[in-house]
Amino acid sequence: MADKQVISKPAGQALLTAVENAQLRKDIPEILSGDTVRLQVKVVEGNRERLQPFEGVVMRLRGGGVNRNFTVRRITHGVGVERTFLINSPRIERIEVLRHARVRRKQLYYLRGLTGKAARLKELRPTTAKEAAAKEAAKAAKAASVASTTIAAESDNA
Repeated sequence: MADKQVISKPAGQALLTAVENAQLRKDIPEILSGDTVRLQVKVVEGNRERLQPFEGVVMRLRGGGVNRNFTVRRITHGVGVERTFLINSPRIERIEVLRHARVRRKQLYYLRGLTGKAARLKELRPTTAKEAAAKEAAKAAKAASVASTTIAAESDNA
């Protein structure tokens, strides 16, 4: 009995993690709830395959690892359509993030009850290089002033 080799749970977990990591896609952009995305989904019709675009707002992100999925909602001819996709699915050819929105929740189920202008989300615009440089300069100036006041306070105490 003592000479039998038993695989411990951590080793098995490491093996599972290694296999799952091999299946993860590297070309996926970072998506968050509230983002507007355009997906190119592979659709099989008979014996031919084509790409079908699907554009909408990411309502929720769930799961982790290989099983991570997200739900996209769009309004088509006045009817709301929601589709759930696995992020690492080979059926998704490409994911483009068109815009980011400021949301305060992870799951945006309240969008189901809204239509038209009420369903709009506040867009987060990316900062330009000039704005980013100004922000960094302000942060550096603040850090320098805090450091100088700290040094002055220490010299007064000495």
